[in-house]
Amino acid sequence: MSVTQGEKAALFRALHDIHGAFIIPNPWDIGSARILAGLGFQALATSSAASASSIGRRDGGLTRDEALGHARLIVGATDLPVSADLEKGFGDAPEVVAETIRFAAEVGLVGCTIEDTTGNPERPLYDTGLAVERIAAGAEAARALPFPFMLTARTHNLLFAAPSLDETIRRLQAFEKAGADVLFAPGLPDIAAVKTVCAAVSKPVNFMVGIKGKSFSVAELTAAGVKRISLATSLYRAAMTGLLEAAREVKDTGQFGFVDDCVTTLELHRLMGI
Repeated sequence: MSVTQGEKAALFRALHDIHGAFIIPNPWDIGSARILAGLGFQALATSSAASASSIGRRDGGLTRDEALGHARLIVGATDLPVSADLEKGFGDAPEVVAETIRFAAEVGLVGCTIEDTTGNPERPLYDTGLAVERIAAGAEAARALPFPFMLTARTHNLLFAAPSLDETIRRLQAFEKAGADVLFAPGLPDIAAVKTVCAAVSKPVNFMVGIKGKSFSVAELTAAGVKRISLATSLYRAAMTGLLEAAREVKDTGQFGFVDDCVTTLELHRLMGI
């Protein structure tokens, strides 16, 4: 029996209320989504970088229609709730962010992430005032939907020049007041910073695994107060690393040792439910 969007939305919200942290992995196609579902994960999220890379583009290279079309494929792949990385919402104006969230709901998503990056290297972050207005507009659009749509507000302050944990916290607190359901700051440098951020806000915090030297265990993140752990492009990069290593072995040595370590097609099919 197919799970309705409302049921998925209720499950997704409930995951943010249970004790401890849950992992939300990031598939890039139908097969990877079904494998992750077959392994027992309870929710999925798209990754803008993995989605774009899977069709030969850079992160940020998808149009809104393309990103939502990809999200629709992931939504349709399993009965799990799906959130989407929708970057800056595909527009600068708050009303565009609101429109993007309405479109996201139409393709079956039950949550999304909106970030405060402009795409302009000279001024990579929106001014705080506009950044907050964008989240407020998104939150208003989400609240108008007939099911609980989880809006995650994401600040990239730590990923650009002159990173400031204090400024990151100020932005997250402002996003929380504007109506965000989940808060997210990629690039937190250590567990102490993670704990500081979690203590500074009352809404659930998403931590992104995938940055070398800045990825921590589930136990450490849970103890620090993290509620949700996303994997960004890390699974996609792990899969492509396996491809590169196998292809280089064949090309450079003429050997096929990688075959001995491969999971069988039957096992993949079992996990995919086909």
